[in-house]
Amino acid sequence: MKIKQILSPELISTSLKSTTKEGIIGELLDILIANKKISDREAVLAAVMERERKMSTGIQHGVAIPHAKTKAVKELVACIGLKPEGVDFDALDGEPSRIFIMTLSPIDRVGPHVQFLAEISMVIQTDKARQQLLQAKTPQEVLTVFGL
Repeated sequence: MKIKQILSPELISTSLKSTTKEGIIGELLDILIANKKISDREAVLAAVMERERKMSTGIQHGVAIPHAKTKAVKELVACIGLKPEGVDFDALDGEPSRIFIMTLSPIDRVGPHVQFLAEISMVIQTDKARQQLLQAKTPQEVLTVFGL
């Protein structure tokens, strides 16, 4: 699975507005709805929030990867949102999250989700890449950080 098969400029926002975890998740879902990637916003929101209740997807270094498995997608879908000011996402390191990568996958498939996250993680593990993402002004600049 290649990142370029999943991400496109239309699936990236460099200026998320919300100041809450649920608001950020809602904005990311709206990106996917606008691009006809999901069929049932409410079902997906419920699945993502249920996952967040089990354990926050705010990892560390300002990155959060909200995700869920859902019947509302037929294949892996993803989008990226940036909020340089940061939002409290209950991250493991206690820091605000600034880079949000939402992934949704079908209930019965595991492989593509794991592979996509592995590819994304290879990029965002470096401080330099995270800084480049936060400085990106356009979706294409975000894709360039991922080598696209």
